[in-house]
Amino acid sequence: MNILVTGANGQLGSHLRLLGPSSQHNYLFTDVDELDITRSDVVMNYVLTNDIKVVVNCGAYTNVDRAETDESTAELINAVGVRNLAEAVKANRGTLVHISSDYVFGGANYNTPIVENAPFNPTGAYGRTKLHGEEAVYTVGCRHLVIRTAWMYSEFGNNFVKTMLRILPERECKVVFDQVGTPTYAGDLAEVIFNIIENDLYLAHEGVYHYSNEGVCSWYDFAVEIARQAGIDNCHIKPCHSNEFPSNVIRPPFSVLDKTKIKNTFGITIPHWTESLGVMLSKMK
Repeated sequence: MNILVTGANGQLGSHLRLLGPSSQHNYLFTDVDELDITRSDVVMNYVLTNDIKVVVNCGAYTNVDRAETDESTAELINAVGVRNLAEAVKANRGTLVHISSDYVFGGANYNTPIVENAPFNPTGAYGRTKLHGEEAVYTVGCRHLVIRTAWMYSEFGNNFVKTMLRILPERECKVVFDQVGTPTYAGDLAEVIFNIIENDLYLAHEGVYHYSNEGVCSWYDFAVEIARQAGIDNCHIKPCHSNEFPSNVIRPPFSVLDKTKIKNTFGITIPHWTESLGVMLSKMK
């Protein structure tokens, strides 16, 4: 079976690249240079010509701040591109595994872990376009798994952990403590997706799922733990409020996702975020 991973140069796609060679299936990895998902004719031709039966869409416009002034591009990638993939997958009677975001819930007043069918309330362009992408999947009606995640990091690409490792030894650092969620190690999510595909579990369990690591923290707590595990003891991390960093984007104050459904459906155990952070840091070394 042929499996396509789009956005394969990103954090999640890069981890799937590492897993691909051990698969019983044939993985094809593309990024925008190899496959522009915003072009419907190109996507349809690629999927049909290569007889793609599963698409894992890791491609996305993820610059939350820039999306506020470039929403048309974000919409093109996060919504139109997803619709193109969904239509092509449906035409070839395949399955789309689409990665979505906690930002679809946005500014809703949640204070308990967010379940899959909770009301949407995106507060910015990024969240709106990710929600439009989900809606495109449902409207097209292809077989699908939509997996929402949050606070992703890995040894690949740019992310909060790598930023902290760079700046903490250099200067005093202020980090917000009034945004709460759970970090997600991309390597853990990649393994979950890989095993679902390898064991054909997606065929009987389509739908929407939430995935992050276990536990809860603020960005401040996350930064303190990064420093502790990395052995950076000469830094001074100060907690601060979100309004000390003016932004056009209202970031979700509470992004803790309820993972009961994905754990029960696929029989998985999810590591605590501090454990997975240690795994990532050991690989960085």
